[in-house]
Amino acid sequence: MGPSLQGVHDALTEVRSRRETPSGVLRINAPPFAGRAILTPLVLEFLRRYPEMHVDLVTEGRLIDIVAEGFDIGVRVAHLIPNDMIALSLGQPQRYAVVASPGYLANREAPREPADLHNHPCIRVRLPDGSLYRWHLEKQGEVVHPQIDGPLTLDEASLVRAAVLENVGIGFFLEQNVMDDIAAGRLVRLLSDWTPPFPGLCLYYPGRRNPSAGLTAFLALAREVAKPSSPAGRG
Repeated sequence: MGPSLQGVHDALTEVRSRRETPSGVLRINAPPFAGRAILTPLVLEFLRRYPEMHVDLVTEGRLIDIVAEGFDIGVRVAHLIPNDMIALSLGQPQRYAVVASPGYLANREAPREPADLHNHPCIRVRLPDGSLYRWHLEKQGEVVHPQIDGPLTLDEASLVRAAVLENVGIGFFLEQNVMDDIAAGRLVRLLSDWTPPFPGLCLYYPGRRNPSAGLTAFLALAREVAKPSSPAGRG
């Protein structure tokens, strides 16, 4: 190979190497509890392995369109992921928690069955599409979506938590959002036998013909971290 051709070959090799080496920015959207869950095993390990990468991790409670808002990856519990996305299970089971404050329960009888919620003000959550989130309760294969009502509708978990702590009514959360409050006695868990574990957090992302090297490397690390649970893809 002549000197000029060798130079072209070397230049192409360098360009190919740059494309294959993860570099640039990876934007991730997650609720706060999920951000905490992936920070050490995934995000920090990813940066240790690929020092040319920069991760922009945005934590918020609202459900967003990750493509429209410029994110590469989202993190949510499995059933909240849009059907047109590819999902990768992180293998961590989750639970829901129905809770109220001790102050709220001081002069009220705690609900013992889902039907008892009709006698209590419950805080409703509005989803980005305008619909109201349905509470999901399950016991021994029986699934119940109680018809709840109350004085307040909110669109973010931290606001619901604040209202429950102020004795407004009963709230429905992912367990991670209120674990510390339950442990500290600020909130009381209700209907615990109606909130069994279920498949939990997933990464999700849009299908792309040519994903970036950074995205490919992050997904490979996620599969590695999720073992021995087998990744569950969808799409």
